[in-house]
Amino acid sequence: MRLRASQINGCGICVDMHAYQARQAGESEERLWAVAAWRDAPYFTEAERAALALAEAVTRIADNPAGVPDEVWDRAAEFFDDRALAVLLMAIAAVNAWNRINVATRQVAGSHRRHAAR
Repeated sequence: MRLRASQINGCGICVDMHAYQARQAGESEERLWAVAAWRDAPYFTEAERAALALAEAVTRIADNPAGVPDEVWDRAAEFFDDRALAVLLMAIAAVNAWNRINVATRQVAGSHRRHAAR
């Protein structure tokens, strides 16, 4: 979800960071490569697809005058209870805020690793 929102927002440092962290946590390269095309990739569970769809709808909220489409929210609610939906929604909002801060301040992909190494 964080990687997909960062891709949509064009946040290079966040795309790099979330892909790197996911790989370090054991995520497969195939799944990471496929995040941008998750609808057409066989690597994601239905719950993950629901979370990715919600992340896209919230990230692109300005593209839909009605906000998040009911079918997207209802599909997410099939897999996540109210508490989990709230956590997911806050994580989506947070990554979108960080994307905007990092894009506005022209943060460079990979720089988070260079700073951590100091």
